[in-house]
Amino acid sequence: MASDLPISPELEEIDGKIQDIFRALQNGFQKLDKIKDPSRQTKQLEELTGKMRECKRLIKEFDHELKDQESRIQPEHNKQLNEKKQSMIKELNSYVALRKTYQSNLGNKRVELFDMGAGTSDPVTQENVKMASDMSNQELIDNGRKQMDETDQAIERSKMVVEQTIEVGTQTAANLKGQTEQMGRIVNELDTIHFSIKKASQLVKEIGRQVATDKCIMFFLFLIVCGVIAIIIVKIVHPNDKNIRDIPGLAPPAGRKLLSLETLGN
Repeated sequence: MASDLPISPELEEIDGKIQDIFRALQNGFQKLDKIKDPSRQTKQLEELTGKMRECKRLIKEFDHELKDQESRIQPEHNKQLNEKKQSMIKELNSYVALRKTYQSNLGNKRVELFDMGAGTSDPVTQENVKMASDMSNQELIDNGRKQMDETDQAIERSKMVVEQTIEVGTQTAANLKGQTEQMGRIVNELDTIHFSIKKASQLVKEIGRQVATDKCIMFFLFLIVCGVIAIIIVKIVHPNDKNIRDIPGLAPPAGRKLLSLETLGN
């Protein structure tokens, strides 16, 4: 860079790094001509490709820094800096073309240096080469407005996504609350059913005990009745048997009746 051109320390540092990479690229391609082994040539070419990627990044950084300092730089100096940047871009493109030549000779698969879409051959397009100093004020204003519009649209899309997320979160919270209340009601109903089943089991046991008691009483009454009937039958069959006791309250009326008849006869 020209010594009489005042530049900031940042631009000077970036320019120094770019110049170092250009010297490394020049030495690398000279060394590549002396390498005969295809595998070593491929490895060397990959290293040079990495340096070209770094150089492209530094040129972009140089451009951004230049735009940030444009208001503090005199128009003439700004023009010279832009021309300097364009010359660096052209020099980088020459190394890119040289790399393509070596790759074509090696017959290796082409490795893309820049993230370009299909059908784009130049690593630095004419749009990127166009300098801010070459644009009119109206073009700069239109470009700024376009970028602001794109930013506003991106912000609006972000707001919509946030609103949709909040709406989904609110709906999910409401659903969870409803499900929690429903589960609480189900638990209460299960407790009520469990209590009812317990009371019914106790009632069934009590009824069972009452039925068993009634059966025992009926059985004993049946035995008593059977005994009374048996005694009556025996007394009728053997009325004069003294070994058979009379049932209390059931003295044999037949004997007294016969005794009265005999008394009347006498």
